[in-house]
Amino acid sequence: MTKLSREQMAQRVARDIHEGAYVNLGIGLPTLVANYLPSEREIFLHSENGLLGMGPAPAPGEEDEDLINAGKQPVTLLKGGAYFHHGDSFAMMRGGHLDICVLGAFQVSATGDLANWHTGAPDAIPAVGGAMDLAIGARQVFVMMEHQTKTGDSKIVERCTYPLTGIGCVNRIYTDLAVLDVTPEGLMVREMVDGLSLDELRRRTAAPLLEMKEN
Repeated sequence: MTKLSREQMAQRVARDIHEGAYVNLGIGLPTLVANYLPSEREIFLHSENGLLGMGPAPAPGEEDEDLINAGKQPVTLLKGGAYFHHGDSFAMMRGGHLDICVLGAFQVSATGDLANWHTGAPDAIPAVGGAMDLAIGARQVFVMMEHQTKTGDSKIVERCTYPLTGIGCVNRIYTDLAVLDVTPEGLMVREMVDGLSLDELRRRTAAPLLEMKEN
């Protein structure tokens, strides 16, 4: 079994972003998705600091220090792209104008609860930012994360133990091991990496998993 790299995870998420979608890519790992969106699809990338029509990362040496995403990483702006006040940006997020947001996570529960801003550590600085607005405002929420922590604990759990960002908001989970759908019946396994059995995936996951039924 070979786990997906971060770049391969980003490629997999990019495949599921449909033509004409308005999409926000969260800080961290999800920003990689911008580099793998199919060029033949018209997709509008939104950044909460006030960009619409964001493109991939610039080539080395071509960075513009005034053109950054919400994670302060240099980006490009596609033809027709726009800048606007971040108050207007949040109105877009809260008003249901985004089709998809892709967020990282510390934990996702079996019912789609999301914890992605605070581990509960006493010395951590509270900084939920726009994540809770995105989690509730977007029509679909994709989570992109490693399946397990560095110590081997599952990030997919029956119930989140970290402070929540949103309740029941996650639709699909992409990890370095599998793609899972959050359904009313539970977590449904859509895909697994080559060489990984369902039994092994269940062993690495701290929540029940359902096998996708063949049509």
